[in-house]
Amino acid sequence: MEALTFPRYSPDDIVAYLRSHVLVGAEARNLTKADLFATLKPEVLHMIFIRILQKVYGIRLEHFYMMPVNVDIVYPQIFEGFLPVCNLYIHMERFLPVCRVNDFQISDVINPKAKRTARFLSGILNFVHFRECRREAYLELQLSYKSAMEKHQQLETANQELEMKLEKLNTVPVEQQAEFKQLSDDIQELEQLLSHDYRRKTAALQEVISQKKSDITERTRKLNELKVIMATLKEEQEQLKSKIVESPEELKNYKELMKETVKKLKKSKQEVIEKYEGYRDLVEVLPSCQLEVQLYQKKMERQAANVERLATVLSEVRNLEDQLESAQIELKKGKTDEMSLKRLVTAKHERLSTAEIRIKKKREDVEQYKHTVFEYFNRVQEKRGAVYDKVTAIQKEIQQTRFKIQQLNENAEKEETKAKILGDVHFCITNLPALSSWAIGTYSLRPYLHAVVTSNAVTS
Repeated sequence: MEALTFPRYSPDDIVAYLRSHVLVGAEARNLTKADLFATLKPEVLHMIFIRILQKVYGIRLEHFYMMPVNVDIVYPQIFEGFLPVCNLYIHMERFLPVCRVNDFQISDVINPKAKRTARFLSGILNFVHFRECRREAYLELQLSYKSAMEKHQQLETANQELEMKLEKLNTVPVEQQAEFKQLSDDIQELEQLLSHDYRRKTAALQEVISQKKSDITERTRKLNELKVIMATLKEEQEQLKSKIVESPEELKNYKELMKETVKKLKKSKQEVIEKYEGYRDLVEVLPSCQLEVQLYQKKMERQAANVERLATVLSEVRNLEDQLESAQIELKKGKTDEMSLKRLVTAKHERLSTAEIRIKKKREDVEQYKHTVFEYFNRVQEKRGAVYDKVTAIQKEIQQTRFKIQQLNENAEKEETKAKILGDVHFCITNLPALSSWAIGTYSLRPYLHAVVTSNAVTS
């Protein structure tokens, strides 16, 4: 038993701790070291055990003097002196294995020893210290869990409020539905006008492009014709050159002059065509463009107002989304804290369940031990009843024998008186000749003879 799982305290430490934490009032003042270690007093040890059980389990004082109701005892007054000690032993036997003390016996309550008591009290003090530390940690954990649950509820309510606000922002109010409908109709109308204008302009551009393509094809055809004519003219020119001899310088100057005139004509023609097309487009587009510009200005003003409203709504939505994200982050943190707390609580519950299983097993062992003890008490009671019956029978026999002895003594006294009478009669008879005259004259034998006859009748 030296390999302990708890430290061994000195007697001074044990007495100081009992005075400061277990006992109160006069009990603490009157407790001395000699009461527990020098001359151990069982009543002081019983008081300390009772106070420790009251502190740890909350057992009231009257429970130590109560008879168990699940046991049928014929004569409960027999157990009045032994009942507090028995209840104290039952509770301490259930409590000390929790303190890692497994060899507690009933002799440690009835006739305690100083060394074993010091070891028991060391184990109890170690468990009480451990209980106080774990109790503080459990209370802190309970407070943190309570605060986390409150924070979780606050976050859930804030999340619900934000969802309601977001839904309120997404839904158009009744007083603004007409304006919103008007704005949506204006936007749709603007889109339709823009699409119509785009289709019209694309159709006009396609017509212009097709016209340009036709013009280009016509010009290419004319150019090809001109090329053919130029080729024929060149051939004729060659033929004529062979026939007509001219000076090369004049021919060269003439060609250059012709080329410059052709270039100038082409350039002027191109400029005239471009100016004509530009003026034509401007004349065609000018009135429609003025109307479109006015309409676009109105639409842009409405659109700017709508954009400002949309920007304000989007800013509020972003703020709400940021708040929602922060609330979700805090909710996730709260959930992680809750999960960790749940894990700790489940671990505590598992430990409590294992402790309850052990306690249940100990209770079953104690119940079985109590059952055996009560069976032994019942057997003792039955033996006591049998002995009581025997004693009563013996007392009856003693009374009967005493009565018989008394009767025998009376009979013996009667026999003695009868023997005396018979002796006197025999003496008288033997001495009759000498005493006949005197006995007849003075005494009469008739009473003696009558007494002898009556005594014989009684004895018969």
